[in-house]
Amino acid sequence: MNNVTVRTLSGGGFIVVMLACLLLNKFLFAGLIVFIMIGMMNEFYRMTMGDLYKFSRILAISAGVILFALLFFTVSYHIPIRFISFALAPIFVVMINSLYVKDKKEFGKFSNIYTGLLYIAFPLALSNLIAFDRDGVLNGTLLVCFFIIIWCSDIGAFVFGITLGQKFGKKLCPSISPKKSWVGFWGGFISAIGASIALYFTGLLVFPLIHCIILAMLMDVAGVYGDLFESQWKRYYNVKDSGNIIPGHGGLLDRFDSTLMAVPIGAIYLVMMNLL
Repeated sequence: MNNVTVRTLSGGGFIVVMLACLLLNKFLFAGLIVFIMIGMMNEFYRMTMGDLYKFSRILAISAGVILFALLFFTVSYHIPIRFISFALAPIFVVMINSLYVKDKKEFGKFSNIYTGLLYIAFPLALSNLIAFDRDGVLNGTLLVCFFIIIWCSDIGAFVFGITLGQKFGKKLCPSISPKKSWVGFWGGFISAIGASIALYFTGLLVFPLIHCIILAMLMDVAGVYGDLFESQWKRYYNVKDSGNIIPGHGGLLDRFDSTLMAVPIGAIYLVMMNLL
């Protein structure tokens, strides 16, 4: 099968699994996000640190999972929010463990452990605040809408970029991602807005239309920055893909790089407008 067919089949299958986990059961939702978190953090650490400091990396991933789990039980079972502070324990262990690392020739890379927590674990843990309503019931529709806007933005950018971007228009950020063009950016921008309007009229996105459009605009721009941020890491470490877990698509970090910025920005906007 050619690459386009492989990408389509694997991407479509993964989307079906994601939608099922986001909509059917809160434990399926939790399992999906934890799987994505562990995979992305592992890819990030492997890309930036190789085989260094494995024990501290395991502690950092554990801290991310614990933070997600504590937020999960806080919003779904209403346990006291103060228990979230327990997620700091593995991070403190990481700090203490760094004092006993014998080979400190590459100690500067130790900072990537904390970067992975802030860059990946923290935004994914906050997805609990979007996926559950105030009564602690899973309502993954909003999170699905977020993903649909992001996916439509990616598809629009890809289609416009590959058909027109290579012939017309300037490159978006050639020093980081040479293939991205302004034509692709505007294609993704328009596609994201179109997706939000469609979601509004189908009743899936329940906010006023103007807020749906602004939400899509903010998420699209944030998603582009998220994509470029990951591309910068890959370019610095001379890595083409963060992994190969999804045939034709690369790693989980390659697929969810835009999500790590787009979803938090979308949530922040809704909170500021008193819509969430």
